[in-house]
Amino acid sequence: MTRILTHHDVTALLDPKACIEALRDGFIRGDTLAVAGQRIRTDLPFPGTATALIPGLLPGIDAYTVKVNAKFPDARPALRGVICLHSGHDGALLALLDSATVTAWRTGLAAALGTHVLAGVDLQEGATLGVIGAGAQAELMVLGLRRLRPIGGLVVHDIDAARAASFAARHGGHSVGSAAEVAARADIVVLATWSRTPLLRFSDTRPGQHLTTLGADEPGKQELAGDLLEAALLAVDDRPLAAAMGMLAAAGLPAEAAHATLGEILRGDHPGRTEPDQLTVYGPVGLPWQDLALAWLAYQEAERRGLGATIDFLGSAPGSVSPLDD
Repeated sequence: MTRILTHHDVTALLDPKACIEALRDGFIRGDTLAVAGQRIRTDLPFPGTATALIPGLLPGIDAYTVKVNAKFPDARPALRGVICLHSGHDGALLALLDSATVTAWRTGLAAALGTHVLAGVDLQEGATLGVIGAGAQAELMVLGLRRLRPIGGLVVHDIDAARAASFAARHGGHSVGSAAEVAARADIVVLATWSRTPLLRFSDTRPGQHLTTLGADEPGKQELAGDLLEAALLAVDDRPLAAAMGMLAAAGLPAEAAHATLGEILRGDHPGRTEPDQLTVYGPVGLPWQDLALAWLAYQEAERRGLGATIDFLGSAPGSVSPLDD
């Protein structure tokens, strides 16, 4: 039987603390896998793109994921699709999960973890958080970061002023009129937009700030200018991927421009931020194993609680013979 887990099911099943710990463990161990994950993207003859992430694998989990997403920037939600969770024993389809929800959770909470690690203790107490792009990923990022460290204040900007104001009201902050104003007021800045031109340059920053850019996750998207990246300590989730379609590619920088991966910092292979005045940037693209980490948590909890509809995709009418039986 295959368990069907909708947006409401996944939201009810996932716990932010457990998700962050699963993601932390994945960053530490995920790059030891013999089978590398792939991110496949193509343009469409419509106003959107198609993306597939395969396979989502992690040591210790006898299952894998395949994710298929449609990204249509003008739609609401802009991302729609499904995550297939397969058994590692026999390939059985264990679950179908709403990918928009899992993607928002894993992207936002992984960004919170990376932001917390890169910002370091220098920005621990009373730091003001700035959000540019008040969407679902930013929601989960704020939620996750508040689980990891105290936040002193919140400023928000979005091209939709009403959405920025609503976001700020929900999270106890206030909205401002531009990305530059966010950077001027915030110690930690998170960008989660569809921008194809830089929203912030080096002149918009100050020593000691940390910035996380989530929007540069496919070719053509760019939130931070090259002069800013060249002046900062750069961390990514995967060097080759960041250079092919992420933050580095957008600025024309090679894979070697990334000083560290988040996994290297969490394992202690790289120190991360070392000086209070250091400008740091985290630019993830998103990796297939992250889908598995959260899909597996949701599936196990759904099995325990009996939540979500079930369907037998290979079921036949009583007495009939299926060609798949041969």
